[in-house]
Amino acid sequence: MKKKLKKEEIIIMEKKKSYGVLIAGAILLILGIVLAVITHNNSYQESVAYGSQLSDVKAQLEEVEASIEAVTGGTADGDLDSLNAQKDELSAQKSTLSDQKLSAERPYSYSLVLVFFAILLTAKGLYNAIAGVIPAQKADVKKLAQAGLLAALCYIGFAFFKIDIPVGPEKTAFHLGNVFCVLAALLLGGYWGGLAGAIGMTIADLTTAYVTSAPKTFLLKLCIGLIVGLVAHKIFHLSKEHSAKYVTGVTILASACGMAFNVVADPLVGYFYKMYLLGVPQDISKALAKISTVTTGVNAIVAVICASVFYLALRPALKKAGLFHDI
Repeated sequence: MKKKLKKEEIIIMEKKKSYGVLIAGAILLILGIVLAVITHNNSYQESVAYGSQLSDVKAQLEEVEASIEAVTGGTADGDLDSLNAQKDELSAQKSTLSDQKLSAERPYSYSLVLVFFAILLTAKGLYNAIAGVIPAQKADVKKLAQAGLLAALCYIGFAFFKIDIPVGPEKTAFHLGNVFCVLAALLLGGYWGGLAGAIGMTIADLTTAYVTSAPKTFLLKLCIGLIVGLVAHKIFHLSKEHSAKYVTGVTILASACGMAFNVVADPLVGYFYKMYLLGVPQDISKALAKISTVTTGVNAIVAVICASVFYLALRPALKKAGLFHDI
């Protein structure tokens, strides 16, 4: 006990107040806000105009497709060749407008991601300035490599394993990204796991048609990781030696807590985010929130089951290989 107390006293004395992260976070926050205002008033307004045109083209395309079906089924008269040519023209317009809309949305989305990241960095900087930090220790290369791998899996789980559900000019999706977001927190802890999930799935949004959801994704996936890590490692100390029954129960509980947060937060945050930051009409925002509740619920169930199975399978293998982290 005495040795332990002395060690803790030494660690406390070694802590030094640091202001570098706070200064960097404040500068990035100011820069992000300025960029967000500029891009919202310019490129994002262009994307809104493209979105309006895209909605009109989609409506026309649906009418033409309905006419083609009616002519083909013999329930209406019409020139099938002309209708098919019109369909091809509208499809080309739809593709062009979609690309233009996506391109115009990106600058505003990038600036919002910068704002959210800067807020996180500033919060960390405030903590360092108030509580102090322990002088830099040698980086854990294994943990860094695993975090990078899990971030890549989060990206793949969303970018390549998803089913899109269009809602007006917007969309939501069933996907497997949350599986690896939860798994990352179970394996690496809340901080590293949350960052892996946030970075991997934010990049997935930024490189797909979900670019405007990237800032919201960064915030929510980070929170999922922090919650799963808190329950698994800070409260129940999952990485320590326990019985198989205990490990299984805590794994499922921690995964369920993180996903329960997401089921509530994703539709709620998404509703206000789309209305006030993206300017999506209230009726579409409500429709998206309702559908998102369903898709998020299904994604949550899949994530809890798959992440728990993966963790329970990987835990003994990683221990045997010397790659398991005692968090």
